Amino acid sequence: MDFDRCRDILLREGELVGEIGALQDAVHAAVTGRDWEGFEGRFAELEEKGRGLEALEAEREALIPGAADGFYAFAASLPDDRRREISEAYRGLKIAAVRVKTAGDTLMAYIASQRATMAGFFDAAFPERSAKTYSPAGTQVSDDMRSMVLNRHF
Repeated sequence: MDFDRCRDILLREGELVGEIGALQDAVHAAVTGRDWEGFEGRFAELEEKGRGLEALEAEREALIPGAADGFYAFAASLPDDRRREISEAYRGLKIAAVRVKTAGDTLMAYIASQRATMAGFFDAAFPERSAKTYSPAGTQVSDDMRSMVLNRHF
């Protein structure tokens, strides 16, 4: 197992997770600020970075089989200075990943609460739409109001 290669992969993963976090912050700011310009592009970029992260993770796992236990066994076999260096890179990656996951969970909770608020508004404003809607095939479909047009003057 190559120390330099493993360290480089961990550092690249950490950078990529940081970039994903920055993009996630931009998406959160766009959602809360209702700035929809370029919104789909941000998601495409997030997906691309996610695929890059998966590739790096697969490369690291191929280098050190056994997931976390394999990494710790690998790190324990290194001299003290290298063990500290690679453990710091691994710890940094894990901390960044937890931050990104927390930010993503927060964004999803915000979106879910806004969606529930809008659904409640539409249920109150249009009670006739609260009945179940079925497709021609007989399956229930959601009333997502995508095709609805509202007059902006009430």
